[in-house]
Amino acid sequence: MKRLVRAAAFGAALATLAFGLQAQPKPAAKGASGDTIKIAYIDPLSGTFANVGEQGLAEFRFAVSRINAAGGVLGGRKLEVIGFDNKTSPQESLNQLKRVIDQGIQYITQGNGSAVAGALIEAINRHNERNPGKEILYLNYAAVDPAYTNEKCSFWHFRFDANSDMKMESLTSWMAGRKEIKKVYLLNQDYSFGHAVKKAAREYLAKKRPDIQIVGDDLHPLGKVTDFAPYVAKIKAAGADTVITGNWGNDMSLLVKAGRDAGLNVDWYTYYAGGLGTPTAMGEAAAGKVKIVAEYHSNVANNKAAKWDADYRKQAPKGNPDFYYLRGKIMWDMLAKAMNQAKSADPKAVAIALEGMKHEGEMGEVEMRKSDHQLIQPLYIMTIVKSAAKGGPKDAKIDMEGSGLAPITEARMEAFTSAQPTSCVMKRP
Repeated sequence: MKRLVRAAAFGAALATLAFGLQAQPKPAAKGASGDTIKIAYIDPLSGTFANVGEQGLAEFRFAVSRINAAGGVLGGRKLEVIGFDNKTSPQESLNQLKRVIDQGIQYITQGNGSAVAGALIEAINRHNERNPGKEILYLNYAAVDPAYTNEKCSFWHFRFDANSDMKMESLTSWMAGRKEIKKVYLLNQDYSFGHAVKKAAREYLAKKRPDIQIVGDDLHPLGKVTDFAPYVAKIKAAGADTVITGNWGNDMSLLVKAGRDAGLNVDWYTYYAGGLGTPTAMGEAAAGKVKIVAEYHSNVANNKAAKWDADYRKQAPKGNPDFYYLRGKIMWDMLAKAMNQAKSADPKAVAIALEGMKHEGEMGEVEMRKSDHQLIQPLYIMTIVKSAAKGGPKDAKIDMEGSGLAPITEARMEAFTSAQPTSCVMKRP
């Protein structure tokens, strides 16, 4: 079974990075100690998942511009987000991390790819141990392998997205009451996140709906399948009425498009079907058939993020029209709050301020759990339907990408629903 990175190559990349980090440190760039506090955005800006990376970068620059316009942090210092293209590759991410270190940047954010997250966590741990006073803090907005807030937890890593087990807990809690679900097919990307999704789906469905049959379970290479028709044919042949998938980016778009083209009549239970390009690719065939678990959508009731959402859409770059990452806004708000509380931009002081922080987010209170640095937050189960303008429900006001599809809420799952025990034994500096 293929992996994103072979063990030997991965170990060699880490060893090379570690060797480089032991060289004479360069003086900190102005961004680390001057007027501007720089944050490196290490995500795909080219290749198969470039559109996903560009979406995050656009939203994060918007969020930072709002913080700066309101006075910045620490009495007037500005934040700046700088893009570093990792091509969704762990090895390239390590190369980019070296560049970040050379530039004296002490904050990074990343989200696309749990294999990338694992490489970054390990390398940052090594660097921070060997370079006291020059530590790097890692803000994770979307890499959701549960291990990173369990057995592989790190003091220097904070996750602002619900991990995959938390999302599956909420998703299957809602699915448990859907008696029409009888045969489920699991289809996921072949790397740590995809493995976590399939494992959790099997475990939680067995507990909550032991009558449900798992009629298929496939893994496919990340970002390399251009035609999902063979997988769709297997789903059809298995007689599945439901598909659970953690696919994201083009892997999600191409999958549902193949299902639509083949006339596959299933309900899709997903994490990322609302992601960039996917609603447009699905078309009207998705209406009423596609479910998503996430922390936000634009048609949520009593939406306290409505103005932010609308303001982003007005200035969004071409090709990135929707506001997607509410957790990203929360991340930046909490980072600014932590810096002000710590009265410092020093990563260690900011990490201590973030631990255990409670914050009134737009969808309700969130908490950065001190024991494992996992954000605990409410989640929503939503269904994609025809927008109100296309004859759909009246609460489907804001559509997705101008596609004529819009999300509506099926259930709000309070934070305690998904919060789970952690095996993290935090090693603090």
